[in-house]
Amino acid sequence: MLHLETLEQLRRTRQQWAESKASVAFVPTMGNLHEGHLRLVAAARELADKVIVSIYVNPMQFGANEDLDKYPRTLAADMEKLTAAGADAVFTPDTSMIYPRGLGDQTYVEVPGISDTLCGASRPGHFRGVATIVCKLFNMVQPDHAVFGKKDYQQLMVIRLMSQDLSLPLTIHGIDTVRADDGLALSSRNGYLSTAERQQATAVYRSMQAVAHALQGERNDFQNIEQEARSILKDAGFTPDYVSIRRQADLTPPSAEDTQLVVLVAAYLGKTRLIDNLEINR
Repeated sequence: MLHLETLEQLRRTRQQWAESKASVAFVPTMGNLHEGHLRLVAAARELADKVIVSIYVNPMQFGANEDLDKYPRTLAADMEKLTAAGADAVFTPDTSMIYPRGLGDQTYVEVPGISDTLCGASRPGHFRGVATIVCKLFNMVQPDHAVFGKKDYQQLMVIRLMSQDLSLPLTIHGIDTVRADDGLALSSRNGYLSTAERQQATAVYRSMQAVAHALQGERNDFQNIEQEARSILKDAGFTPDYVSIRRQADLTPPSAEDTQLVVLVAAYLGKTRLIDNLEINR
């Protein structure tokens, strides 16, 4: 597996692949890789001749009081996992390469509307940071395919809309969330949880299952169903940020006639903010 640390190395490798007419699939990550990430790499291998993974902890998508400094950085272990997973290259830029004029003077990309709700309302500027870094990486890597997990459902939709709006020449693929046996979605932030909190964290999945059960029972009192799910989280020791039932197509509030729904959850357990979602077809 190639380790590319500079833009020049990346472009030279990308040119060699283009000359051999190899298709390229791209998996952007912030590192601290787990089985969910490796599932994305496996999906990428099915899509293209070459797979490149980026590892970069993007400061633009972290707020002033968020966990940028303590976000786990495990490059050596990540490289071993990617080699075993069959990635062809890993790109590990530094911040001076990504933002040569500094964050304050950086040209940015913003996707209006969808970026302002749910996590966007709780974390102002977060999706500006996501859209900007993903657009920059797409321009650097120039992939034919890009693979993202559905656990960050809103992020996936922001990236899809950005790619459509800017006519980017690639296909975005969303891969189902990978879960532990007890239903907890795999996440790098799970490592922040204590042993007791890890057991409590299963309430996120239980709250979403309760929503799915209610909706498949043809209930349409969405606000009451959301409140019942919040109660499950509170009883388990969470401080809910939001529990929201939305349309899968555009994350707008649903009507009684909508059949393709998604429940999205964000909640704090101690200092750790967990997010998850569950698609519901009724």
